[in-house]
Amino acid sequence: METGLILLIIIVLLSLAFDYINGFHDSANAIATVVSTRVLSPRTAVIFGAVLNLVGALLGTEVASTVGKGIVASGAVTMPVVVCALLAAIVWNLITWAKGLPSSSSHALIGALVGAVLGNSAFNLQDIQWQALSGKVLIPMVASPVTGFVISYMVMVALTWWVHQWSLPLINRVFGRLQIVSAGFMALSHGHNDAQKSMGIIALALFTIYPEKGFQVDTWVILACALAMGLGTLSGGWKIIRTLGTKMIKLQPIHGFAAETAASGVIMLASHYGIP
Repeated sequence: METGLILLIIIVLLSLAFDYINGFHDSANAIATVVSTRVLSPRTAVIFGAVLNLVGALLGTEVASTVGKGIVASGAVTMPVVVCALLAAIVWNLITWAKGLPSSSSHALIGALVGAVLGNSAFNLQDIQWQALSGKVLIPMVASPVTGFVISYMVMVALTWWVHQWSLPLINRVFGRLQIVSAGFMALSHGHNDAQKSMGIIALALFTIYPEKGFQVDTWVILACALAMGLGTLSGGWKIIRTLGTKMIKLQPIHGFAAETAASGVIMLASHYGIP
């Protein structure tokens, strides 16, 4: 078997492993609030999030294109570079998962890819597409939490004006039901964005070996990454769920609804523009 084909198989397996780890690492994004407010039991929430993560991963490939061909020059990518990037991102995800830290798997993988390319080229800065890196990674990395904060604040203020004369049991009952919808939208948006990173890496590896076919995300790649993300979410990431759901802030269903609605809206908008 040719060395290139062996490396391709390794990259596919590592990419799927990264997606699986990403699933249980980031499952807290989709279900931490709905668990902390006791709207759903932990096991039900994990199954709910896993199914919608899988469905979300099938919705598009815009982010995959950004990761695969929009961050580094295609000529600077070799199979060993991709292997190193995946290993670095996996190690970081496992470290942060072990410590219960809700870090970004997207930025870990992109940082690892940039670092591997620079390490392979003796720090040749021309191998990095800086305009795309700043426009689709660095600026959104700062803007997304700020945008989420502002939108969630506005949603919460509007909801407060709407329900301020309701009784607390009624508020909790109504928004407990609505939070199931917002948590589902959050899981869907998470799968739509995050599963595409591994799709982009596998597509990049395939392009490296078969450049005559051009850069494309094949159907089997989409299905495999979606399944890996869904299975990872199904396993649950309880340490990070506890960090987000109970250690950072005390939530009621109305707060969870506002937070999930704002966050999922930001993520879906980012996915539309290919922003990881």
